[in-house]
Amino acid sequence: MGLGVGTGVKGGIFTSTATILVLFILLVIVSRTFI
Repeated sequence: MGLGVGTGVKGGIFTSTATILVLFILLVIVSRTFI
């Protein structure tokens, strides 16, 4: 949030997508650890 500096809407979308990807990867790692 606030990482898209000078890129406008496209930067905001990229930041949101990157955040979702990181959360998804963390979720996969956690689930593999407990399973």
